[in-house]
Amino acid sequence: MVFKRVLGTFGVGGPAVDTVLATPFCAPGGSLSGEVRITAADYGVELQRVTLSLVTGVESGRGTELHRTGAAGAFRLRGGERRVIPFRLAVPWGTPLTEVHGQPLFGVGVGVRTELAVARAVDKDDLAMVTVRPTASQERVLAALAELGFQLRGVEAGAGRPPLRQGIGFYPPGAYHGRIGEVELTIAAEPGGLAVALEAEGVAPARFQVGHEDALRMDWATEISAWLETAAEHPGAYAAYGHGVPRDGRHEERRGPGWGGVAAGAAAGVAA
Repeated sequence: MVFKRVLGTFGVGGPAVDTVLATPFCAPGGSLSGEVRITAADYGVELQRVTLSLVTGVESGRGTELHRTGAAGAFRLRGGERRVIPFRLAVPWGTPLTEVHGQPLFGVGVGVRTELAVARAVDKDDLAMVTVRPTASQERVLAALAELGFQLRGVEAGAGRPPLRQGIGFYPPGAYHGRIGEVELTIAAEPGGLAVALEAEGVAPARFQVGHEDALRMDWATEISAWLETAAEHPGAYAAYGHGVPRDGRHEERRGPGWGGVAAGAAAGVAA
């Protein structure tokens, strides 16, 4: 027994922790619920606290922490005792997507990390992976891209502190091959709506900021098609809709009937 207690002080045979999610799926702005199940070894142990965090980029190490919360304060477990701690963890709006239309976005792992601070011993942790799917408003934009024939290429998530910038790469529809290069979509979900940007090399970007309800009603396929046509015919001439950056580089905000109307105006300007 003394030998086992000594091993316990070095984290050998210490308490086991398992994070069980009610469902491993979530969306930005939502939440995750589940249980932290802690089982002591055959000797007692004092825990100082139990902490939960949502992290991304876990493939490359500990990753970037998106949100952290305390699940429990100090308590003691007798030898062999089991404690179940229910939890609900908020999923921040800036959480990157890990799946689009059932296809995983490789390199963007997101998980719930549970950390046990153990008195006079090595701390323990556990990681439960999570699938982050688009919100309903984000899904409307992604569905329009699929309808138009865009093909998913890959993903690039900006490093550093949250909010993280996630760019999802697409190959353009076949009719635009050779005219427009790869297209990067930024589709950040925020409390008030979506911040959407479509960018391609040598082409002025399309930018749009719209509420979630408006995003559900918009004809995104028509709007994106208008940007594609203008970008292909007049590279650099497209003035972004929403919070745009005109060709003279000065920031301004544009509000109008939609990307189609702005694109037509840009084309007319080039013709003149």
